Amino acid sequence: MSKKRTPKTRALLAMGMAVTGLALSACERDMDDLERYINEINQRPGGEIEPIPQIEPYEGFSYGVAGERSPFEPDDRLRPDDTATAEGPTPDLDRRREYLERYPLDGLRMQGILEMGGQLYALVRDPEGVVHRVSMGNHMGENFGEIIAITESHVTLRELVPDGTGGWNERERRLSLSD
Repeated sequence: MSKKRTPKTRALLAMGMAVTGLALSACERDMDDLERYINEINQRPGGEIEPIPQIEPYEGFSYGVAGERSPFEPDDRLRPDDTATAEGPTPDLDRRREYLERYPLDGLRMQGILEMGGQLYALVRDPEGVVHRVSMGNHMGENFGEIIAITESHVTLRELVPDGTGGWNERERRLSLSD
């Protein structure tokens, strides 16, 4: 069984062989310039290589702390005497906490004042948007803050904050009327 090739098939076959021949001849280029460049590089004098740096041997350090205080235990010099904490201010931990003591003081906003029956009240909004009426002696904020003064522009509180040694420090804070 022989196949007869038509002139069209023969022409396509000849054209394909010509294209293949051209492609293969393009791969074979003149490499003289590359060989000349390599020879030029090889003719250059070689440079000196720096010696490998010497590594100094590791000298260990012995950290001697025998007889010293452990950094993970409290320093006895900072511990107060039992008499010192008894004399200073202390919060009443048995007192039932009031509603506004669950919020930090910077989350509360003074909205205004109200006078009823000769007594001055402050209107304070909590972070959830609820307005509360507070008076002298009420507590608010997370640091046992007790209201000690109410004016038209602010509420003054006395807070008790831990001093880090088992005692407490008093500080005054103000909650000013919001703009």
